[in-house]
Amino acid sequence: MKSRLIAFTAAAFAACWGGAANAKPLDVVASFSVLGDIVSEVGGSHVAVMTLVGPEGDPHAFAPTPQDAQVLAKADLVVVNGLGLEGFMDRLIAASGYGKDLVVASQGIATREMDEEGETVTDPHVWNSAANGAAYARTVAAALAKADPTNAKDYAANGEAYAAKLTALDAWAKQELAAIPAAKRKVITSHEAFGYLGAEYGVEFLAPQGISTEAEASAADVAKLIDQIKGEKIKAVFLENSTDPRMAKQIAKATGAKLGGTLYPESLTGPAGPAPTYLKMFRYNIETLVKGMKAN
Repeated sequence: MKSRLIAFTAAAFAACWGGAANAKPLDVVASFSVLGDIVSEVGGSHVAVMTLVGPEGDPHAFAPTPQDAQVLAKADLVVVNGLGLEGFMDRLIAASGYGKDLVVASQGIATREMDEEGETVTDPHVWNSAANGAAYARTVAAALAKADPTNAKDYAANGEAYAAKLTALDAWAKQELAAIPAAKRKVITSHEAFGYLGAEYGVEFLAPQGISTEAEASAADVAKLIDQIKGEKIKAVFLENSTDPRMAKQIAKATGAKLGGTLYPESLTGPAGPAPTYLKMFRYNIETLVKGMKAN
């Protein structure tokens, strides 16, 4: 839900701050929950963030409503991941009439190309590397400063402090996963959402579905994957919070692999869940992977 600051009256503000104008928080719309949390961390009290695809939501399958278009129309800034993650965004922007800056958080980050059914596609799940998350923080900070120059110093300071936390998390993840023998750093997930994590931290991920949860794995693809799992003796299968768990469970049963827990590839949980923030989501995913791999 969009958070809003209580506004002072002009007279009260002038009395408290010597006549300075009352600054309304910047209304920022973020496309999905991970990005919304990053914007909130960098923007602090200067921003009011509304997230289109909320906790436990699937950005691949999201269908916007007329109310979402109304929210976008009133926004001061819109922040998206880009790289094809938000297939709905172009239509939503056109429907809303939004004409201000569109910030692409993944801009400038080296991307992974994949072959999917004979077509080369770009993997959009860039944030599953904490080093890339730090780059997101700096991109968001620069965009907020451009939209709200008065508070530019705060955005820069917040962005660097948040990026430092992600850099530390990146170093911790490398240390944790390096302690696992390379032969055990092979796991199965529902869809291809952890390519950047795998490349950054030395984990091989195999999945029956492609980069989108809307992709359908053929019976031949599943059979080929099961043969590979048996041949390479891969023992850890992980579910995902945003996908149907039945196929992963079927693969585990067919191969004798064990379920290692649920991962959060592209959405946060609510406050009571294990991944209510991006920092906690990333740490939880690494801890779950390490525990599952050690157990096998």
